[in-house]
Formats: sequence, C-alpha cells, structure tokens
Amino acid sequence: MSGIIAVATNTMGAGDRWGSVLARVDRFLAGPVPDRVTLGTVRVTEPPAAPVTPPPVVTEVPDAASADPGPTAEPSTAPAATPTPTPEPVRRPTDVAIDTDPESIFVSQAHKDWCAVAGTQMVLAALGLVDTSRATQNEIAGGIRGWESRQDSRNGGWGPAAMALALDDYGAPGYEIRGFETRQGALRDAARTIQATESPVILLAWRGAHTWVMTGFRADADPTVFRDAHIDGAYILDPWYPRVSSIWGRSDPAGTFQDEAEMTRNFLRWRRPEGRYPDRDGLYITVAPTIPVNPS
Repeated sequence: MSGIIAVATNTMGAGDRWGSVLARVDRFLAGPVPDRVTLGTVRVTEPPAAPVTPPPVVTEVPDAASADPGPTAEPSTAPAATPTPTPEPVRRPTDVAIDTDPESIFVSQAHKDWCAVAGTQMVLAALGLVDTSRATQNEIAGGIRGWESRQDSRNGGWGPAAMALALDDYGAPGYEIRGFETRQGALRDAARTIQATESPVILLAWRGAHTWVMTGFRADADPTVFRDAHIDGAYILDPWYPRVSSIWGRSDPAGTFQDEAEMTRNFLRWRRPEGRYPDRDGLYITVAPTIPVNPS
C-alpha cells in the first residue's frame, strides 16, 4: 500500500522513478529501435551582415553620327521631377512575443524523460491544436513508436525528428530540423521564423538533452530588417519547471525571459554521449516551422 501511495503523490520523486521503470520495460517489450530513414538536419549558413552592392549596369549608347535623330521636339519648360529618396530603416530595440498568456499553454513534463513530449504538446497548444491535459501528454507519448528512429535517437524514443513528425501528425506540418554554427545565428533565425510564421520554435538545450519552446525574443533591432541584429534573449517555456536540476539548476516559470547569459549557459552545441550524429554534432539545433499560421 505504501508503494501505491508514494507513486500517487510522487513522494520524494517516486512517481517519476516508477514512470521511468515502466518506460524502460515498455522499450524492452517494443524491441530494437527501428533504423529507418527519418528527417535530416538542414544546415543553415547566415547571409553576410551587409548587402553586396551589385555592379553598375552599363547601357550601350549608339554612335551620334549614325543615330536617327527623329523629329525635333520643342524643349520642355516644366521643371524636372526630383526623385524622393527612400528613407533608411531605423535601428531600434525590438520586443516580440507571439503568446500573451504563456500560462495557458504551459505543460510540465509528466516524467523526467518527457521534455520532448511536453514541448511538443506546448507547441500544439500554442497553435490551438490540443489541450494541456495530462491525458493528452500521455497520448502524445504513446505515439513514439510511429516516429522514433535510431538515426534520430541512438537510445530510441524522442529526438528532434520525432518531435517534427509528431507535430505533423497532430496538424502542424512543416516543422524542420535546422543546424547552425553560432548561437546568435540560431537565435536570429528563430526570431525571424517566429515573426514570419507566428509559431513557436523548439530549441534543443543542454547539448541536445532538453527541450525549450521559444515564443518570442528581444533584440537591438528588427532581425527581419537588419541581418546583424543582436538577439538579447528569448521568451521560453521550459517543461522541466518546477523541478530543479542537479546540473542546470532551478527551472523558471512559463514565459520567463531568458537573457543572453542564460541562453549562453543553457543553449549549447549538440553533443550526446550515446553516439555520433553526423548532421548535428557541434551545431546549435532548432526545430522550426516553415508554414505561417495566417498565410497572406
């Protein structure tokens, strides 16, 4: 009886441990991880910070002696029109958040290994496709056998490809895995993508071990106008909340603005102990939408 009570109340984390035991038993019964082809990583290279000036266009002028002068026209007495110069864009701080009530879409992961499940659920909830109930999280978790691949996760279970495939199956198509050489490159792309699609971006934090959902950002300029805009931080939904990690520390409530220092501490290059991932190793990894919520 005491064991049942401990699980029901999650006393001293017993519920999470029991969930992990069940997950391992389920993994054993499911058999080996399928080594099937899955979504690859799109390597993104940022464009130059400044636009390249195109070469001048040279127009041939016919020889004056051979040109047909045509009929002689009376000279115009109207003043020449003065072209209106295009104003230069103004560089000013930008603050964007696509979700004004982060608590309404927040989901804490039901088990310590379910950050990807909860992250996927939060993206779907932000898009109005699912609710935030535990039953829905259990349902999403139960679909992993249809999405997992050894190429995506050497250990089986959830990787970024499984998240993208789950999003597609639940009505959010077009999410793709992207890899970047720099953190700022990844965050600038995520910021532009959020503005263009009005959809969250998933960040693979903790060297690929954890899922963060990014719903907005602050920058020193609009990244859709200034290609060298500096992203000062991001608004994050962390499914680990309200837990405390022995390695990464205390997690933060839904919608917390994670400044540059926190992004530098948590959003790190992909490096997993279970094996090599040739198209991800050493890169900053995101799972990003490509289809706008309200296409123009």
